[in-house]
Amino acid sequence: MKEMAFILMSMVLVDNLVLSKFLGICPFLGVSKKMDSALGMSYAVITVMVLATAATWPIYTYFLKPYGIEFLQTIVFILVIASLVQLMEMGLKKYVPSLHGGLGVYLPLITTNCAVLGIAILNLDNEYSFLQSLVNALGGGLGFLVALVLFSGVRRQLEGSNVPLAFRGIPATLIAASILALSFMGFAGVVDGIFM
Repeated sequence: MKEMAFILMSMVLVDNLVLSKFLGICPFLGVSKKMDSALGMSYAVITVMVLATAATWPIYTYFLKPYGIEFLQTIVFILVIASLVQLMEMGLKKYVPSLHGGLGVYLPLITTNCAVLGIAILNLDNEYSFLQSLVNALGGGLGFLVALVLFSGVRRQLEGSNVPLAFRGIPATLIAASILALSFMGFAGVVDGIFM
């Protein structure tokens, strides 16, 4: 249980996919202007990450690896992720049309979100069991949620601030994102101290 908690907290705080590994930057910068869009995108990414892990880990372990065709993992994983995102998009369009409209082009982009593919590959690289992989995927998704929600709040504050003309818009956004990423580096010692 301690190991699962370590994997979860490590992915949320220390190995945050967005702020530490710099995966999933496109939705991080694109959807974080509004809190409701940031939350909706985060929930969609969490769902896709966990479902993609639940599908890709067995495919790799019981099909690709035994037959010596591991080199096909990226193609297979992208196909699985694309299918899941398509199902998610159809569900949101039918049951939550306001969220579907708010996410706009970013929802189909979950298919190409390198954070989702990255978590599936990280699970294999770290040689996690199926349960550890699911916890890692959940932690990666929750870390994505934390990053988007925090950055959404930062961007809201930036909009009301008197930023010098040269830094308005994208420059101020990127500087704020880098400071947020730096702040997460301090969690490495905290998580290690608690679980080691």
